[in-house]
Amino acid sequence: MKTGRPKKDTEQLSLRLERTVIERIDDLRKTEKDLPSRPEMIRRIIDQHLNLGD
Repeated sequence: MKTGRPKKDTEQLSLRLERTVIERIDDLRKTEKDLPSRPEMIRRIIDQHLNLGD
């Protein structure tokens, strides 16, 4: 999966997360071979949850 700027048909979303959630995201990032950024990891989590990666 390519990292970096998302496709053009996107919209910026800003949200606040509890520190413990951010720490869990960071822990999950460390299990990935390419160590994605936080935004990329969140995109992957959402894609997986919504089954968009199929």
